[in-house]
Amino acid sequence: MVAHAEPVFIDPTTDEGFKRLFGDKVNLINFLNIIFRGRKMITDLTYRDTERIGATEEIGKVIFDLVVQISTGEEIIIEMQTSTQTNLKQRMLYYASKVISDTAPKGNRKAWAYAIPEVYTIVLMDGFHMPGVDRNTYFHDTCLCNRDSGQIFYEGFGFIYLEIINFVKSEAEVEDELDKVFFMLKNMSTLKTLPRIMKSAVFQRFFQLASYAKLTKEEKTMYDISLKRKWDAEAVRMYQQEQVEGLEKQLKEAKKEAKKASLVAKAEGLAEGKAEGEHNKAIETALRFKEMGLLVEQIAKGTGLSIEEIEKLK
Repeated sequence: MVAHAEPVFIDPTTDEGFKRLFGDKVNLINFLNIIFRGRKMITDLTYRDTERIGATEEIGKVIFDLVVQISTGEEIIIEMQTSTQTNLKQRMLYYASKVISDTAPKGNRKAWAYAIPEVYTIVLMDGFHMPGVDRNTYFHDTCLCNRDSGQIFYEGFGFIYLEIINFVKSEAEVEDELDKVFFMLKNMSTLKTLPRIMKSAVFQRFFQLASYAKLTKEEKTMYDISLKRKWDAEAVRMYQQEQVEGLEKQLKEAKKEAKKASLVAKAEGLAEGKAEGEHNKAIETALRFKEMGLLVEQIAKGTGLSIEEIEKLK
């Protein structure tokens, strides 16, 4: 185990931290109501699987599978998790599609009438960027829409990504409840005291549960293992990123050198072509001078050709 100073608060983006903070029903309801920004008002929820193990390459991954009651009386399904970088969009689409297909009855589809519940996937992205997206944006609320007009085509299939790495606001710059969530997720593990902006009951509850000192001995051991796993994954990710950046730099330099070589070759080709053209022109002139009966020495002086070259001309 890597030695480290005992923190005041745990890291919510580790598997154990994520499970502890969002495995608390009240915390999760408050979090979801902030994330949906008034579009949905969550009144209750049920954990369908408190913890679900992901695919082989994601052993230990915590995924909350939720049935959520909203103020209209309807139920929606939410999957919430942290995520690795590999094939992010494709994997989230697969998970969400599987949730929908699992709701379908085995038979009597006609009577069911495709009464698909609304399904949302919420992902905490820690330490890496969303591929192909502006890096100034840290909150991505995505649904099916018309590509040209932007008009929503279908509301009930959504993806909400919290790109934590892009959030760079200081405590003084935090503007609203959503910003507070990001500030908490990014900075909780390095804070020594509860920030002034987190004095509300909603955030006090998060920080109370996040107190490292209040963990049992077993919980501390599990959290430390989870934290080391995160550090190891981050080290691997940074190494891979350095390798990719190194290859990209080499490719850029190679392209630069290839372009330079191409320009040199082109210039040399032009110079060679020009010299050849001038030589051919001198030969034509020398032939005319010979026909006029000029002496070889005079032709050499007038064309720049050697006496040997002129004597061979016919």
